[in-house]
Amino acid sequence: NLLSRNQVRYSVAPRGLLFPKTTIIRIYPSFRGANIFLFILSATNFLKKMKLYNYIRDIQDFPKEGIVFKDITPLLKDKDAFAKAVSELVKLVDTKHIDTVIGIESRGYFFGTVLAEKLGAGFVPIRKPGKLPFDTVTRSYDLEYGTDTLEIHSDSIKPGDKILLHDDVLATGGTAQAAIALIESLGGEVVQCNFLMELEFLKGRQKLKGQEIEAVLKY
Repeated sequence: NLLSRNQVRYSVAPRGLLFPKTTIIRIYPSFRGANIFLFILSATNFLKKMKLYNYIRDIQDFPKEGIVFKDITPLLKDKDAFAKAVSELVKLVDTKHIDTVIGIESRGYFFGTVLAEKLGAGFVPIRKPGKLPFDTVTRSYDLEYGTDTLEIHSDSIKPGDKILLHDDVLATGGTAQAAIALIESLGGEVVQCNFLMELEFLKGRQKLKGQEIEAVLKY
């Protein structure tokens, strides 16, 4: 009896939703029926995405002292978290046409192959030296101390192929930058650089200027 006629109308929504109706009415008094449902659905998806952070474990001083390593193995182990991560990665691609998903060794393979299947695309690995059996194209890049090298099969990309580049994390950007150079040397077009995580404080985006960069989780 304490609710006005308008408040009763605004509170109409399917049963079983987790958000208090009175809270929604107070914050969004101009919403109506279906709009409230869409807001709740969006908020529910947002909270599910936020829960993915709970499955990323910080490991101090790994692989060397002073580094806090973001361990994704708890996320991989949990089937619901894994499925949600895949869903969010696919959403980042939106409606873009992708011919090939390219994953960077080795954690780029965890989701890269699944993304390829979901997007109806092929999958190509980029690997460290000496791991690929056929003719390769090679690209070296600078690390904080020294250099590293990536390789890709020379016949893995056709000129004009639309490429989704995937890795688990964007950190300093050097690895992704080298991978893009390999792809472009074979005539591929990188449509998007797609990551599970981005460590924004390392400013890896600065090395990938001109590229569309998306990540599910940001630190």
